[in-house]
Amino acid sequence: MGYAKRMSTLQVRDVPAEVHRTIKLRAASAGMSLSDYVLGELVALARRPTLEELSARIEQRGRVSLATDPAALLEAGREGR
Repeated sequence: MGYAKRMSTLQVRDVPAEVHRTIKLRAASAGMSLSDYVLGELVALARRPTLEELSARIEQRGRVSLATDPAALLEAGREGR
């Protein structure tokens, strides 16, 4: 037995005409309705972490200690060792 996903509605006001035209053209090029195209873009945006979220993740991981100095590795690579 399945369940109905709870969906919300989002209305965006005062979209500049040029932005609307551009998004409408992109949707048409992708063979999608404007609504489906914008929903896909919103989902992609929501999945991407903000800079603050990314910084917090990096901070939680802590510092990494390397066994070899990275500068020495680069130098060795340049010298062909």
